[in-house]
Amino acid sequence: MKSMNSRARKAATTALAAFLVVGLAACSGGGAAPASSLADAGAEGVDDGSTLTLWTRAPLEKQAKLLVEAYNDSHENQVELTVVPNDDYVAKVGAAAGSGSLPDLFAADIVYMPNWTEQGLFQDLTENIDGLDFKDEINEGHLEAGTFEDKEYALPFVLDLSMLFWNKELFAEAGLDPEKAPANLAEFADAAKAVQALNKPDTYGTATGLNCGGCLVFTWFPAVWAAGEEVLSDDGAESLLASDTAKEVYSTWKDLYDSGAVLPSSKDEAGPTWTAGFTEGKVGLQFYPATLLSSTPFEAGVAGIPGPDGGASTFVGGDGIGISKDSEKGAQAWSFLNWLMSEEAQVEVLAKNNDVVSRSDLADNEYSSKDPRLITINEVAGEGETPVARNFQEAFNSPTSPWLTLVRNAVLGDGATVDADNDEITAVLEQ
Repeated sequence: MKSMNSRARKAATTALAAFLVVGLAACSGGGAAPASSLADAGAEGVDDGSTLTLWTRAPLEKQAKLLVEAYNDSHENQVELTVVPNDDYVAKVGAAAGSGSLPDLFAADIVYMPNWTEQGLFQDLTENIDGLDFKDEINEGHLEAGTFEDKEYALPFVLDLSMLFWNKELFAEAGLDPEKAPANLAEFADAAKAVQALNKPDTYGTATGLNCGGCLVFTWFPAVWAAGEEVLSDDGAESLLASDTAKEVYSTWKDLYDSGAVLPSSKDEAGPTWTAGFTEGKVGLQFYPATLLSSTPFEAGVAGIPGPDGGASTFVGGDGIGISKDSEKGAQAWSFLNWLMSEEAQVEVLAKNNDVVSRSDLADNEYSSKDPRLITINEVAGEGETPVARNFQEAFNSPTSPWLTLVRNAVLGDGATVDADNDEITAVLEQ
């Protein structure tokens, strides 16, 4: 995998940081040793029957529940899981950080991890992580996102990759080869139009979230990477999303939308149901989260997201996880994190559930060998990226982000303002 921008270690404070900093100054604890510190953890942590608290956001609820259940069944320690609605998660973490009431463990969307490590929300895991024999096999993007000033604060919790999924039944009905993925964006568009031409009730060629900046980052950035180009400058302070390649991505989607091959609700889709049409069998093909493979109720093909001229890439997303600054059970919490990286958790829980493992040495396992799609996902993961930039949330994920303005102008408008809109993204990144 390509290395993340170096600014992940040196990012300036974002608006989120401003929300947190006052509380952190009041509750950072003055360096007093916790009741059961990480220094007491040893290699495997302490399993003494303690109760641990863990927060995660709703999109990863299924995987989190499976992991917690498996850990609780095999350990004296017991983890109490709290699942928080995605839209409420940042505010909940911020409020808890300010009041000194974070749980023992909490997960974070990978794009937030650099800011939260910089703000001191996690305990230093450097010695523990460096002591893992398989450290070099752990997903690089997630490790780097959780690193600040050469100290490591987090491990991967659940990886989520953006992939191209297609409905094999609809492909066959449309006269397309159900075993063959579109090789480039033009073939993707042709396939969507072929499914649309079936004129089946409530069935559309493709779908996306045209009012969801995070959905579009997750699924459209890889088309640029597949062409061998970047979406951000090396320091993460300049947007490169007005390139000829990026403009070809936008024009492809504009043509699809204007031709009627895009699920109509995509226009106002802000995220909560952006994958529902495909899951319900009403969409021919879609750029789609790999974590939904196990819950897709029909035969679906899977491939990397293609660029205009071919290639394949993916957004290596998902969540990292660390031990909070407020936990007094660091040694017990490390027991969970150490187990999370084990073969038992990665293979017998995640791979068994058709999820991507966080260790490359476990990518080829008994479950992936039974499903070629998992092998494809694991292979594409090595070609993906995890972009991180100062003010990423404001520039890309916010409902008022200039990225969302760019996409809507390019796809729903006349596309004449891409360069100016891209300059607005850079202006936010530079703040």
